[in-house]
Amino acid sequence: MQLSRWAVSWRTAEAIKINVGSALTDLGPDAPEDFIIHGPNQVNSLPLEVPVTYQEVCHCIEKSISKIEAAVLSALEQTPPELYQDIVHNGIFLTGGGALLRGLDRRLTDKIGIDFHVAEDPLHAVAKGTGIALKNIKHFKFLMR
Repeated sequence: MQLSRWAVSWRTAEAIKINVGSALTDLGPDAPEDFIIHGPNQVNSLPLEVPVTYQEVCHCIEKSISKIEAAVLSALEQTPPELYQDIVHNGIFLTGGGALLRGLDRRLTDKIGIDFHVAEDPLHAVAKGTGIALKNIKHFKFLMR
């Protein structure tokens, strides 16, 4: 069944993304089990269960992932050479909830040719980093404009 033909609530869409969201159509042995969504049959209003696969979700979010790839490439084009060298050597760390999307790091690495890594605690990494910068503001004045 094609997921793109179904209308789901924001809450259900978020549950689908968390449980079977993927940036790749082949996750190999790390692939999650199908996620079952429940709702009424549109013809007879009887309860209906629909399995959603990670491949379907990948297909549905393809345009969004492509925009992320384009944004990263655009940022790298504007990066000064000395910083670019550090990025190539150390890679790029993904933070935030999007970093938890299965296969995103691997897809970006394959597409861009630079190692992408998921931060240790991606949901809190930016807040923790901001706290460190504020505690040591004398060392990070160049960030405050």
